[in-house]
Amino acid sequence: MDTAKNQDLIDRLERHDIRPSAQRLAIASYVLTTADHPSADAVWNRVKANFPMVSRATVYNTLQLFTEKGLLKQLVLAEGSVVFDPMVEPHHHFVDDETGLIEDIPWNALRVGKVDQLEGLQVRDYMVVVRGRRQVGKRR
Repeated sequence: MDTAKNQDLIDRLERHDIRPSAQRLAIASYVLTTADHPSADAVWNRVKANFPMVSRATVYNTLQLFTEKGLLKQLVLAEGSVVFDPMVEPHHHFVDDETGLIEDIPWNALRVGKVDQLEGLQVRDYMVVVRGRRQVGKRR
């Protein structure tokens, strides 16, 4: 990774009160810059390819820390499958039934009404998960 990108990640971690160790930087360099929604195991496999001494426990603990500090969102978009999303601003998701690929949908692309009027509920957060198949030859 080039020096400027590395410094940007260090600054970002420090702004979130995270000490930027070598392991955390290696994990951040993938998980905070990807458009993917990787599982913890996918992050571990990707990071250990370039940083072979990183342990699975370190990756899991770091992902949890990044989530607690607001750098990632932890999502359950399929039963028994937890993924991490580096885009923490409000948005929705499309899950391709065929490939399992998860794509972001801009917040304003969908309209959900009256969430604040749900009786007896105090809504903290919500997102829409759209499931289906991408049409052949169609890309956003």
